[in-house]
Amino acid sequence: MTTHSLPTPEYSRNMRLIGHSDQGGKPDGVQVMVHRGYAYIGHMVSQGFSIVDVRDPKNPRPAGFVAAPPGTWNVHLQAHDDLLLVINARDLFADVRFADEKVYYTRSVSETVQGTQQRGWSAGVRIFDISLPDQPKEIGFLGLEGIGVHRIWYVGGRWAYVSALIDGYSDYIFLTIDLADPRNPQVAGRWWLPGMHTAGGETPDWPEGKRYALHHAIISGDTAYASWRDGGLTLLDIKDRSAPQLISHRNWSPPFGGGTHTALPLPDRELLVVLDEAVLDNQEDGEKLIWVFDVREPSNPVSISTFPQPEERDYVSKGAHFGPHNLHENRPGSFVSSTLIFATYQNAGVRAYDISNPYQPKETGALVPAAPASMMDKRPGRPQVIQSCDVFVDAQGIIYSTDYNGGLSIIEYLG
Repeated sequence: MTTHSLPTPEYSRNMRLIGHSDQGGKPDGVQVMVHRGYAYIGHMVSQGFSIVDVRDPKNPRPAGFVAAPPGTWNVHLQAHDDLLLVINARDLFADVRFADEKVYYTRSVSETVQGTQQRGWSAGVRIFDISLPDQPKEIGFLGLEGIGVHRIWYVGGRWAYVSALIDGYSDYIFLTIDLADPRNPQVAGRWWLPGMHTAGGETPDWPEGKRYALHHAIISGDTAYASWRDGGLTLLDIKDRSAPQLISHRNWSPPFGGGTHTALPLPDRELLVVLDEAVLDNQEDGEKLIWVFDVREPSNPVSISTFPQPEERDYVSKGAHFGPHNLHENRPGSFVSSTLIFATYQNAGVRAYDISNPYQPKETGALVPAAPASMMDKRPGRPQVIQSCDVFVDAQGIIYSTDYNGGLSIIEYLG
C-alpha cells in the first residue's frame, strides 16, 4: 500500500481532501466527467483529454491520454452510457492575440481572429465509444466550418446541444445535434441572439467591450436554459428541435458585469440557479454572483436571491480570478439535488450551498486547494494561484474538481 501525501488545502470547512492526481503529468484541467469509475478530463493547455481511474477515489491512477488534432482544444466533454462527446475548437489560448485574457472576454472572438487564412485546427464534435472506459474508440465526427464548439450538453438519447462558433456568426450560438446515428451526427436546429448573424446582415447593438456568446445551455424537458456571457439568460422552447423559439430573455449586465456561464434548472422546485463567471484578475470585471431565479412563469423569470460570497479572507487581492466559475450540473447518474448546490469559485476553491430556503442560500462547506506546484498556463504574467475550474459530484457524493494548473482534487463533503 503506497500512501501519497496530499497537498495541504489552504482552507477547508466541512470538506476534506481525500485524493489528488496530476492527471499523468498533465495537471491542467477544464471540464471533468466521472463515469463508471473513470474521470474524463478536458485540458486547457495539453491538447487532448485525459482519463484517470478513480474507482478508488483515495488512490486515483492515470489511465490514458487521447491527443487532439494539431492546433485543437478539447476543453469540454460529456459522457453518457457508452458515448463520450469531446469538443473540437481552435486552441484560442495558444494564439498570441489572446495572450491578454481581456481580448478573449471583451470582444467577439470572430473579430479577433478574422482574416485567418489556413485552418490549422479541427472544428466540431468527436464521438467516442467508451464501452471499454479506458479505451475510447472514435466512431463519429461532426465537422463544422468555423472556430468550432465550446461546450456540449448530452445526457443520452437522440439529442445533443452545443455552443458553436460557425462561419457567418460573430460568436458562439446554440445548435441542436441529431445523434440518431452517432456515427453520422447532423446539425438539426440553431438559435442566436439578434445581431450575431453577421453573414445575414445583422449588426450588434450591444455595448463596446461586451461579449455576446453562448457559453452553453442545460436542457430540461423541452426547455433549453442558455447562458450568453454578457448577453444574459435565455429560455428557449425546443419542442421542435429543428426550430428553437425564444420564451424569455433577461440580461442584468449592465449594471452587473456579465459573464453569464451556467443556468441550472431545478425542475421540481421551478427554480433556476444562474452563475456569472469571473473572467478577469482582481475582480476587474466587477463582482460576479450566483443568482436564484423563480421560473414558475417561464416567460417572466424573476431573480429572488444571490448566494453568499466567500469571506474568510480577502480573495480579491489574492490574485488571479476571484468569483464563480461553474456548477455541478445534476446530470443523470451523478449526485442530483435541488437543495444542495456545488460551485467552483476559482481562487476561493470549491463551495457547497444549501438552498432549502431559496430566498436565503447558505454556504455549508468549502475547500480551497493548495496553490499549483507548477504552471501549465504559459500566457505571460499568470499568477501561481489556484483557479478551481470545474466541479463534478458523483452519485456517492464524492466531489471532483479541476484546476488550470493544479491537477484533480478529490474531496469528501462532510456537511
